[in-house]
Amino acid sequence: MNGIHDLGGAHGHGPIAAEIDEPVFHHDWERRVFPLFASLYVGGYFNVDEFRHTIERMDPAHYLQSSYYEHWLHAFETILLEKGVISAAELRGTATPTASAQPATVLTADMVEAVVLGGASARAAEDVPGRFKVGDRVRTKNLNPATHIRLPRYARDKVGSIEIVHGAFAFPDSMAHGQGEQPQQVYAVRFSAEELWGVAGPDTVCIDLWDSYLEAA
Repeated sequence: MNGIHDLGGAHGHGPIAAEIDEPVFHHDWERRVFPLFASLYVGGYFNVDEFRHTIERMDPAHYLQSSYYEHWLHAFETILLEKGVISAAELRGTATPTASAQPATVLTADMVEAVVLGGASARAAEDVPGRFKVGDRVRTKNLNPATHIRLPRYARDKVGSIEIVHGAFAFPDSMAHGQGEQPQQVYAVRFSAEELWGVAGPDTVCIDLWDSYLEAA
């Protein structure tokens, strides 16, 4: 969707101020929020694209005024409320938490390293044919859905070349809305700085894109 979260290529936000010796967590509450992702993901409460789309749906002012882990916490709370896992009263602390009607897989110590370091891979078990090969010139489509999409605005209707064929992965546009994997081939597509930004230079950007985002150039 076209929201405030998609800031790539946008003007007017000023330089990025890198924090010297930035700590992993700025506050203790962030340290407590971080493991919730792995716990809730393993528990089957959401997939990665549902999580991303929940953050995309934040009020724009709230999104800009809140920190990275506040975005995470907003997503956890919103998903659990929308799916009926918790009630608003339980979230406020004004009601006694009740046990979930459906037992969930519990994250155990032996699972942590694989989940946190390995990430939540969306590689599909089903292999599907792709339309492109390494070296092909492709153009991204000018797609502007109100739903989830992994094609950033700054890279729409742009010409690039296939750098890597990754294989078949679950389609994020369907996964975010409970419509199943609908797997497609994913490609690393390389774009020149001039193509993306209109400024000639040596820089290039490589973006992983799904088959249906592309057409032959």
